[in-house]
Amino acid sequence: MGVVVPVLFALFAALSNALATVLQRRAALTVPQSKGFRFGLVLDLLHRPVWIAGILAVIAAGVGQAAALATGALVLVQPLFVLELPLALLIASLLARRRLPGALWLAVAGVVAGLGVALAAASPAGNRTHVPIDRWIPALAVCAAVVAGLAAAGLRRPPGRARAGCLGAATAVCYALTAALMKHSVYVLTENGIGAFLTAWQTYAFASTGICAVLLLEHAVQGGPLVASQPALTLGDASVSIALGVTLYEEHLRAGWWVLPQLLGVALICGGGVALARAGTGAP
Repeated sequence: MGVVVPVLFALFAALSNALATVLQRRAALTVPQSKGFRFGLVLDLLHRPVWIAGILAVIAAGVGQAAALATGALVLVQPLFVLELPLALLIASLLARRRLPGALWLAVAGVVAGLGVALAAASPAGNRTHVPIDRWIPALAVCAAVVAGLAAAGLRRPPGRARAGCLGAATAVCYALTAALMKHSVYVLTENGIGAFLTAWQTYAFASTGICAVLLLEHAVQGGPLVASQPALTLGDASVSIALGVTLYEEHLRAGWWVLPQLLGVALICGGGVALARAGTGAP
């Protein structure tokens, strides 16, 4: 039961996030594209019911993610969000009433199989709850610099795959950092109550990074095709989350010969992700 509960919560969150991504992209395509970062984009989207439905799905995903992080390791929970990639494309095709080509099904199977192999071989462990401030500072600084660089690179490009990919990757870093901060805040809430939760700096930090992630996501899904932004988002989130789990929370992955099947799983995930990106499904 130790891993079952966080896995179930994470799968629910991944499904909700996938649905949110598809709905938010549908809404984003109905507003004029902007060359730069525009805060008014969200105000325009507030008038779209489909975007509101997407935000409700985001909230549901956040609840599921918080529950998963409260009961499981960051290096276990966040990689499961790789499933957002095939789920988002499947949902988009279902809503568009388009039949999926065989190549896409094969790519989906590759992502799912790769994730299963990688997690089984890695056997993620550890559930440290306190991270000293001297570890948070360099992690926050590096993540902020990477997000700023990716966002600047994406916004300088015209709408298309490159723009969507850069902004999707920037969103991924924000999502991973949000999860790392949320894990600490959820622990404070469950152990010390709402008062301590509201006075913990991590609570306001994860809220801020979460808002940045939402803003970047809206520009990513508006800036190019879903098959460009979603792989960068899901694969980047998993990779950065593993790095933060190991460096901040001292979580562990199996080493030795177990690294070989882990690399095989990662290769399957990346291969499936690239295939999904090149499949040209025309998903909205």
